[in-house]
Amino acid sequence: MSTGSSLEGQVALVTGAGNAGGLGFAIARALAADGATVVLSATTERIFARVAELTAVGYSAVGVVADLMLPGAGERVVTTALAVAGRMDICVNNAGMTAVGIDPVDADLELTTDAQWHDGLERNLTTCFAVTRAAVPAMRRRGYGRIVNIASTSGPVQVFHGDVAYHAAKAGMVGFTRAVALETAGHGITVNAVAPGWIASGTQPEGERTAGLLSPMGRSGTPAEVAAAVRFLADASASYITGQLLVVDGGNSLPEDRSWRP
Repeated sequence: MSTGSSLEGQVALVTGAGNAGGLGFAIARALAADGATVVLSATTERIFARVAELTAVGYSAVGVVADLMLPGAGERVVTTALAVAGRMDICVNNAGMTAVGIDPVDADLELTTDAQWHDGLERNLTTCFAVTRAAVPAMRRRGYGRIVNIASTSGPVQVFHGDVAYHAAKAGMVGFTRAVALETAGHGITVNAVAPGWIASGTQPEGERTAGLLSPMGRSGTPAEVAAAVRFLADASASYITGQLLVVDGGNSLPEDRSWRP
């Protein structure tokens, strides 16, 4: 739940925010609406269109183009965020899944290539590691920070057929979240993960839309609903919550009997 303008003066980095209808941009918009200056990153220059959308309504936003799979890119986006006001209060690791021009993997284990395996881990887990590793020292020096990693129900809670690397990476993100949370708990830093279920983003495939209709709520979630969970964990008042996984899936992981309907 939003707490008004309680993020005034704070700086928030949100990676993977290039898609106008995606989670990253919805998260950035929610943080900016409550007063934060948001630094948005994406792999292409479309990020500047997202920045323009935010500044057009009076929000403070900065964009940076960075492929976080490249060496040094994580440090560069964090440096950009720190340059805004000499601080970074919030870090949201949303980059992952797919990038522009990259098709999702749909292959059984025995047909998964080494390249697909390494790409899945690098894209969905190593990017989170690189940005977090760069962000933590600055947060530790200030004695404050909120890190929120966007995982998925796929891997930590459930699985779908066809992409073993993605599931391994997202499950690994939860372990990474807990490990960093333990390391930083005594420094005023919280580290949590959010696991979205079926979400009607701007690029949701038809199959996922159908799967959302079969969930207990009978619909997919919205990026704004995921952003609300991130906004809660990013707040100063969420100071005693760390190392946790917050599932945002409309109850989709609850039923054993999928034929049951209320």
